[in-house]
Amino acid sequence: MKFFNIEKTSEGKARAGEITTDHGKIQTPIFMPVGTVASVKTVHQRELKEDIKAQIILGNTYHLYLRPTMDIMQEAGGLHKFMNWDLPILTDSGGFQVFSLSKSRKMSEEGVKFKSHIDGSYHMFTPEKSMEIQRQIGADIFMAFDECTPYPCEYNQAKTSMELTHRWLKRCIEWTEQNKEIYGYKQRLFPIVQGSTYSDLRKMSAEVISEAGAEGNAIGGLSVGEPEEEMYRITDEVTDILPKDKPRYLMGVGTPWNILESIGLGIDMMDCVMPTRNARNAMLFTWQGVMNLKNEKWKRDFSALDEFGTSYVDREYSKAYLRHLFVSKEYLAKQIASVHNLAFYLDLVKVAREHIVAGDFYEWKKSVVPVLRQRL
Repeated sequence: MKFFNIEKTSEGKARAGEITTDHGKIQTPIFMPVGTVASVKTVHQRELKEDIKAQIILGNTYHLYLRPTMDIMQEAGGLHKFMNWDLPILTDSGGFQVFSLSKSRKMSEEGVKFKSHIDGSYHMFTPEKSMEIQRQIGADIFMAFDECTPYPCEYNQAKTSMELTHRWLKRCIEWTEQNKEIYGYKQRLFPIVQGSTYSDLRKMSAEVISEAGAEGNAIGGLSVGEPEEEMYRITDEVTDILPKDKPRYLMGVGTPWNILESIGLGIDMMDCVMPTRNARNAMLFTWQGVMNLKNEKWKRDFSALDEFGTSYVDREYSKAYLRHLFVSKEYLAKQIASVHNLAFYLDLVKVAREHIVAGDFYEWKKSVVPVLRQRL
């Protein structure tokens, strides 16, 4: 069984492919909803599968390690069984969360000692520990432990950090080779390219990561505050180097237009909390542009939430009703908006894939991006 097949490449770098895991196939390019603590916020697993049409979701190593803890995770039989999700799952390494705790962590060659945000207890993540936790979680795709640098970042700091990430990768690979899967299905390790916004570091890192020979590769440390143009430039440079026959995952990206631009640069997989986070703040993404449902202009708009939407909420509720729920601070508002945004994101990558297959992706992207960005 081949892990990744490319079905069609466009005139540029965009490609349509298929990833095969033991929990099912994933059509690429794909957007992956973020289920940080074994839950995509405010959304049922049934909605994720049937209405949103998610093909793979994310779990978070740091959060799941602290709560519910790995004892409970293993007793449940892994994350798939624990949350009743029988499709593919990807886990991050915990690195980004640990490094974002800048005031309560201590880093060394061995790993990172950090203080839990829940109860203040101290814990240590090493490359080996991250791998062990991700084995216990049981994701189909799991990430190497890396250090994610902030933006902006001094050159020497970025270089030192990147080199540490490369040394840690060797330890991640060694551990996974010596410790087999525990739930009877295959898990695949993706290493992560780092190097901040420095082209020479990114190229160096992409070469080291390519040589690791993993079944897929990720690009980390972007979408952390740098201008969009910088993100696109680095992504373009890195995808020139990463193996063309392996899936490429751009971590933490982004807006609908970021997603289409990234696909155009040869990215196959993306994730971001934006569709759900923005939904909880009444911001909806649509094919016509971005809507703020708290605006007065929707107060008497009884038309369907989104006439081009693909989920049941788009047909069953009106703009006026959703605005009323937000103004009234009703929980249902966040649920409806989250289902809408996630369904839109999955529709976005589905349509992008159709245009790659049809051979007119770049022409279509050029016409649709300005519309997606406009405020309604």
